[in-house]
Amino acid sequence: MKENAIKAVLAAALGALASYGTQLIVPAIILVAVMVLDYITGMAKAWQAGELSSRVGIRGILKKLGYLVIVAVAGMLDWLIRYGAAALGWEWAPEFLVSSVVIVWLIINELLSILENVEAIGVPVPAFLRKLLG
Repeated sequence: MKENAIKAVLAAALGALASYGTQLIVPAIILVAVMVLDYITGMAKAWQAGELSSRVGIRGILKKLGYLVIVAVAGMLDWLIRYGAAALGWEWAPEFLVSSVVIVWLIINELLSILENVEAIGVPVPAFLRKLLG
């Protein structure tokens, strides 16, 4: 009984999020894809260096989940901005301004991390990309 209630609440929340944030689905899927790729390349880097650690791996997963929480908070902030603007009689055209900026920033951050990981593994990285790493 309790499991069904949890599943129902989760399904309702995901359904509401999907109907509300349809414009964010593709960027969110890209974010999740690069997060998974970053995790895989990070594990490969640690394995090659002989530093593979479950504690570090779990910390990485928790960090990625934190990123998703940040995206959710940005989505709520977007909703609050639109709600507040509507209450004041203002027209707020951008629907997901904060969320979009946050997702793009996180995608770029993950792509840079992937670049660092593949360079550490020994994959040749072009000089113009290496400049991005600092």
